[in-house]
Amino acid sequence: MSPMKKKSFVSVADLSKEDILRLMKSAESFEKNPNRKILDGKICATLFFEPSTRTRLSFETAINRLGGKVIGFSDAATTSSSKGETLKDTIKMVSNYADLIIMRHYLEGAARYASEVTDVPVINAGDGANQHPSQTMLDLYSVYKTQGKLNNLAITMAGDLKYGRTVHSLIVGMSHFKPAFNFIAPEELRLPDIYKQFMEEKGLHYREYTDFSEDVINQSDILYMTRVQRERFTDLMEYEKVKNIYILKNNMLRNSKENLRILHPLPRVNEIAYDVDDNFKAYYFEQARNGVFARQAVICDVLGTN
Repeated sequence: MSPMKKKSFVSVADLSKEDILRLMKSAESFEKNPNRKILDGKICATLFFEPSTRTRLSFETAINRLGGKVIGFSDAATTSSSKGETLKDTIKMVSNYADLIIMRHYLEGAARYASEVTDVPVINAGDGANQHPSQTMLDLYSVYKTQGKLNNLAITMAGDLKYGRTVHSLIVGMSHFKPAFNFIAPEELRLPDIYKQFMEEKGLHYREYTDFSEDVINQSDILYMTRVQRERFTDLMEYEKVKNIYILKNNMLRNSKENLRILHPLPRVNEIAYDVDDNFKAYYFEQARNGVFARQAVICDVLGTN
């Protein structure tokens, strides 16, 4: 087992290259046989202090297919936190009932904090604009499935690189595999300096662009599109200015590489035109399906049951 604290799954930065490859193999095995009674008798709490459809349903499907039971909430307004209960007290209380806590929270660092106040394993299902490590595992698995490898790939990320926690986590996850990155974002949504420093320390090659051009698409193995997230903006005028800045249309893919695959963490708004859906290079719905297998791998890993 990797040296993850208390076997919690809080950040991709806690994982070694070997951990990632082991989880990929496990996800592959769950894809071949997703219905197993490994979690029979286990209770998993899903605590979603921030709205989510895909992530929550994906985790709950993963647990149900493994024979576990799910308790929890999908709307913090219905919980005692709306009465002023602290996160610590909520976590302590839920720890009495569950073998595993899966938590999404609007505050950065909330999952790390939760893992420190309980002995029950915690899986981070997204904390603010910080990390979304289980999404990274399904993203890595999708890259691995479509490219047949993780090493030496050209990965282009477009859209909200400032607040996009899926982007931040994927940079860290891919850093073990010698990628070359292209980052396409308006000035207002550029990748934070901390991630550039991280890549420089790792000796990774990256380029930044403000134009969403076919030239950049044509050199990519993976094109990772992201939504400009209205909920992260305090100034709605700023959001209006950048919300439709990059829209991928099918005709922009005409000279792209045969192996190019388009990923998106979903939900999409306008950033991928519907005419792209019928292109065989569109992979975002399959990517979402991969989330069940990747999350089964993560759940069984933290519980030590695989």
